[in-house]
Amino acid sequence: MNPKTTDRKTTPLRFDLDRIRGDFPILSREVHGRRLAYLDNAASTQKPRAVVEALENFYFSEYSNVHRGVHYLSQRATEAFENARARVGRFVNAERAEEIVFTRGATEAINLVARSFAAPHLGPDDEILITTMEHHSNIVPWQLACEAAGARLRVAPISDDGDLEIDRLESMIGDKTRLVSVVHVSNSLGTVNPIAEIARRAHSRGVPVLVDGAQAAPHLPIDVQSLGCDFYAFSGHKVYGPTGIGVLWGRHELLEQMPPWQGGGDMIESVSFEKTTYREPPFRFEAGTPNISGAVGLSAALDYIDELNIESVRAHEAELIDDTLLRLEQTEGVHLIGRPARRCGVISFNMEGIHPHDIGSIVDLEGVAIRTGHHCTQPLMDRLGVTATARASFGIYNGRDDVDALLNALDKVRSIFGKGG
Repeated sequence: MNPKTTDRKTTPLRFDLDRIRGDFPILSREVHGRRLAYLDNAASTQKPRAVVEALENFYFSEYSNVHRGVHYLSQRATEAFENARARVGRFVNAERAEEIVFTRGATEAINLVARSFAAPHLGPDDEILITTMEHHSNIVPWQLACEAAGARLRVAPISDDGDLEIDRLESMIGDKTRLVSVVHVSNSLGTVNPIAEIARRAHSRGVPVLVDGAQAAPHLPIDVQSLGCDFYAFSGHKVYGPTGIGVLWGRHELLEQMPPWQGGGDMIESVSFEKTTYREPPFRFEAGTPNISGAVGLSAALDYIDELNIESVRAHEAELIDDTLLRLEQTEGVHLIGRPARRCGVISFNMEGIHPHDIGSIVDLEGVAIRTGHHCTQPLMDRLGVTATARASFGIYNGRDDVDALLNALDKVRSIFGKGG
């Protein structure tokens, strides 16, 4: 049985893998005496030299605090920080830079919306609607909000193949639904959800939509206006940028209605002991000194991706995933987990009679980095009837030699466990 198609173009553009690998110094190192085959990109991507150099230049030449100083370095740092905000705005096709809120990551961005947007609108018996394939960071914030308000968290089902049952999701949107929150790309299955269609159906019932885009941003062109959602969250470290920096995009008219969720410096207009007034978005959501260098590094990462051409990246990754799926299907004892109609970035699998953690430990000794476990999607694992999976996830610097290394390492796993090979 052939695997279902991935998200790919029929005519790939030129993709210079050797040049790209040369931009990532860590890929030249050995692990356990083997060439590193890094297939754990869904957890975090490696960083190109351009990002590291941008951080180094900022700290060595332009570092200061932002927004508060009139001196030269403060002005330069502020300019770099706000230029990064504008750069992110272009990356997601925001209408204005003020729709970009810097956070610590997608997790904090979702928590911000749960605390500042959802909580004030939730009452007893109201509902938040999510899906079975959500990451814990798109489950727990809504559970906390619902528990505090006496509201209810509802969960739209998925098929055995790992596709969202969108008609069922639509049928669950009712008069009590206050928000639909859905992942763009599943971190466990690679399922690409039809966000524009979900947003259209939710909006027809007057319900706003948040999208967890942490796994989509490294692989797909993100156009929030075309997607039609109301909030979009992603993390810098998954898109070849630094850790500790993330993004919440929100429609400006919604951000204007939302109260601050943290108090401190730089998010205020004026403070007295009797009353505090707050700045306009996005600043009211960025209390305290922000991750200035993280924003600068994220901006450099987005520049790097754009220089490669996201369509070329998509074509390369899709071809690689198709090849890997076919080869895994032909490997004795390997069972693919999920066969979504549209996939990008991720392949999960198990091996008959072998625990995923044992798979991960053995392939690591062969220089192959994969992820094993429940991938912060325990409810999804329960739905699929497994406790854990092995997951190979792909980035711009992966090639067929990485797939070769993975398959050879899996042969070693089978041999050690007496499964043939």
